[in-house]
Amino acid sequence: MKELLLASGNRGKLAEIGEILRGCVEKMYSAADFPGLPEVVEDGDTFESNARKKALSAAMTTGMPALADDSGLVVDALDGRPGVYSARFAGEGCGDAANNEKLLRCLDGIETPRRTAAFHCVAALCFPDGTCRTFCGELRGIILECPRGDGGFGYDPLFLVPEFGKTLAELDMETKNRISHRGRALEQLRKYISQSQDS
Repeated sequence: MKELLLASGNRGKLAEIGEILRGCVEKMYSAADFPGLPEVVEDGDTFESNARKKALSAAMTTGMPALADDSGLVVDALDGRPGVYSARFAGEGCGDAANNEKLLRCLDGIETPRRTAAFHCVAALCFPDGTCRTFCGELRGIILECPRGDGGFGYDPLFLVPEFGKTLAELDMETKNRISHRGRALEQLRKYISQSQDS
């Protein structure tokens, strides 16, 4: 693929995704390269609808293929909450600490075997003609009763990955990117782009 627009102004995310897609995308742009891109309100009720909405808007506006993702934490004992509201679980403008505190309050008294959860990510690749492909990734784990680790962000310090015996905040970045919900979704995207170029 010659060029791809990441419908996000997050330079860190651009670097991370650029690394995963190295060799199958010649040139990557971010939303910061297109100051006139319209702001997209993420008001969908699924990760897929939010990702598609962002990517499709960017593709139609710029005339180039665009990629967007939406992700969040789904807790089984909370009937899937916080889900699409993960970033604003404690309310608009609240940060990671407030979201984590609310999550722990909601799970107060629930025993470890029932504190299962998963991080979900949907990446949407949309084209100017309106067609879209979506790719999903999931990472299952357990929500701890208190945070561990200094790395990562969001709910990472509370999310234990059983196969490693560590939270996402305790894992090194290379391991986290390899096993993460976003990493798994983007690996599928990479395979799709590679196969499209071979056919």
